[in-house]
Amino acid sequence: MPPVPASGRAARSERSPKDMAISLLVLLVPIALLLAFYRGFLGGEAPTVVDPAPAVEQARSANAFPVVEPAGLGSGWRTTTARFQQTDQGASLRLGYLTPEGRGVQLVQSNVPVERLLPQELTDRSQPQGALDLDGRSWQRYTARGNERALVLLEPARTVIVVGDATENELRELADAVR
Repeated sequence: MPPVPASGRAARSERSPKDMAISLLVLLVPIALLLAFYRGFLGGEAPTVVDPAPAVEQARSANAFPVVEPAGLGSGWRTTTARFQQTDQGASLRLGYLTPEGRGVQLVQSNVPVERLLPQELTDRSQPQGALDLDGRSWQRYTARGNERALVLLEPARTVIVVGDATENELRELADAVR
């Protein structure tokens, strides 16, 4: 049987609050240094930028619809996603962008029938909000999910959708770049 202290109670830990604070600092300082290195040198906060060329080329070689890559966007626009997909319903090219103000916008070009495409991309409750003339082409404004808005261009061989939570001017800028 272990010896019992003279007071009759079990011995208390010899660690003081000061010791616990020092131990905590020993753990937190390396974590803070790693986080600073990640953000400062590795660009941890910067969005991942992708090259849309392979997806655009894949869509063009499928020859399902006329494919247009946006031209004339400012340097603040960053392509974050690019994907071409073919299904039994049709083909779609999706290019995702981060606007100069840091908002997300997606450009969808597709030959999926419009009665299936719009509910799929916008919502089944989306409603037209009026026409918008850009460079001689008539785009339709639509409501979309949550706080998103959309511009839709209906052409015989494809439907073009610009949708996102960006400002109206940024949506127009991207739509205008699709020529």
